[in-house]
Amino acid sequence: MTKKLGGKTAVITGGTEGIGLATAKLFVKEGAYVFITGRRRKELDEAVHAIGANVSGVQGDVAQLADLDRLYDTVSKVKGGRIDIVFANAGVGEFAPLGGISEEHFDKLFNINVRGTLFTVQKALPLLKDGGSIILNGSVASVKGTGAFGVYAASKAALRSFVRTWTTELKDRHIRSNVVSPGPINTPLANRQSAGLLAPIVSTIPMGRMGEPDEVAKAALFLASDDSSFITGIELFVDGGRAQI
Repeated sequence: MTKKLGGKTAVITGGTEGIGLATAKLFVKEGAYVFITGRRRKELDEAVHAIGANVSGVQGDVAQLADLDRLYDTVSKVKGGRIDIVFANAGVGEFAPLGGISEEHFDKLFNINVRGTLFTVQKALPLLKDGGSIILNGSVASVKGTGAFGVYAASKAALRSFVRTWTTELKDRHIRSNVVSPGPINTPLANRQSAGLLAPIVSTIPMGRMGEPDEVAKAALFLASDDSSFITGIELFVDGGRAQI
């Protein structure tokens, strides 16, 4: 069978665990060469080993522009400077109620989730092929009023806004920009949160469970591949129905 991403090159930020790692594995399985990023060398090396082939790991923090420059410099040296897919997946989520929000909390979430995503994409543009695919990792939180999750939700709502603008700005290059927005997913990041904070959120999911990273990876594959060739500017929820009720 023809592989959906045969011969393509993808960049996936935050690829050492959870959704990013699952997506990198699936993209490689479907024929892509993948560059993943991660802040910690040990976890990055372990992820590269787990993926096994057709992968390069570049250590770095998406909130640091010099690290993004080094990422794309590596892409240029390894794959001749051409990218077909950018999955800006790196992000962080933390709870803080209104009245207890610190500057550190706000700056951390917006520097990684918004600033990091914006410059991940902007710095990729000179290398991104016409007809390529940009995918941002959003969140169902952006459309749900979940208590103590306001800064995180606002950061993800910003990504939805980016995609609307980029759909217009990149139309002459036929570059598609879309958001995949997971609900609660069974990832190491989610598992590091307090069960008491997650349980009320999970209880609102019509399908009655958290999602799995592979389920989000399959949605990202759809948006990366020619299966979605007439789809741009959308937000694809992978959330067990939570955004719809």
